Amino acid sequence: MQLIEKYIAAWNETDAGARAALVADVFTADATYTDPLAAVAGHDRIDGLLGAVQGQFPGLEFRLAGPVDAHHDVCRFTWHLGPAGGEAVVIGFDVAVLDGDRIASVAGFLDKVPA
Repeated sequence: MQLIEKYIAAWNETDAGARAALVADVFTADATYTDPLAAVAGHDRIDGLLGAVQGQFPGLEFRLAGPVDAHHDVCRFTWHLGPAGGEAVVIGFDVAVLDGDRIASVAGFLDKVPA
């Protein structure tokens, strides 16, 4: 699913301007993102969260870890965060609710986190 590939690309984009453009393209203006460590709403706060995660895990990249499962306006997918071509340091899955061709909300779950 192309939208989820762009979502993952936003998590990986280190250029602030390009990341902000991806966030605006992927999310509705009032979108929410919630996981066990964060709860934010709106483009600026989502973008800020992505930048903060990149700062916490420099040099690591997000990648899809299998197919996107979707029906109606909901999709779920597993992702890995780790070095390019290496073992995942963090594993999680997200459930995204779509509004047309954008994401309205994401609920993220963490299955593996560093100690």
